[in-house]
Amino acid sequence: MAKVALYNMSGKETGTLDLNESVFDVEVKKSVLHDVIVNYLANQRQGTQSTLTRTEVRGGGIKPWRQKGTGRARQGSIRAPQWKGGGVVFAPKPRDYSYTLNKKLKRLALRMALSSKVGEMMVVDGLAFDEIKTSAAAKFLNAMGVEKKALIVTAAADENVYKSARNIKGVKVSHVGSLNVYELLNAGKVIVAKDAIEKIEEVYAK
Repeated sequence: MAKVALYNMSGKETGTLDLNESVFDVEVKKSVLHDVIVNYLANQRQGTQSTLTRTEVRGGGIKPWRQKGTGRARQGSIRAPQWKGGGVVFAPKPRDYSYTLNKKLKRLALRMALSSKVGEMMVVDGLAFDEIKTSAAAKFLNAMGVEKKALIVTAAADENVYKSARNIKGVKVSHVGSLNVYELLNAGKVIVAKDAIEKIEEVYAK
């Protein structure tokens, strides 16, 4: 059975916590994680890029010179792609890059991501801030030994935790309902509230 150390808000180890094997001790398959991460990044794309083709650029309605006899290459419009100010060949247009994946595959990938992060996971009993204060979040992260990237996971959306940590570089805050594979794997350390662990096991256990 997988185990992790249990800490208090001062960063002191207070014991250990047994983790559910069906969630935190799953065989990791890179192909599954890759598929889910590519899907996540594709769904984040706005797809708002847009440039003009030769039919959309203003002007160019008249043939710039006659077809033959000038000694120059024939031209039909000054808005053709080879002209300055002309249209773009195969111009990108707004499109939707998102696509869906099987829900079971996404749940499996999340269990794999959690299993791969057990060695970098720190569970905190009573993770909460009395007020919105970045210095309090920085002090807490320093006590937990966080130096670079970190992901803080709470059981539910917590405004005090989120707003206190959002301005700290490399730190992300998520809750069980919005947890995703990309943020888990991209984090250096994963700091999880004890009640969030219980909720994760309740939601994702087989």
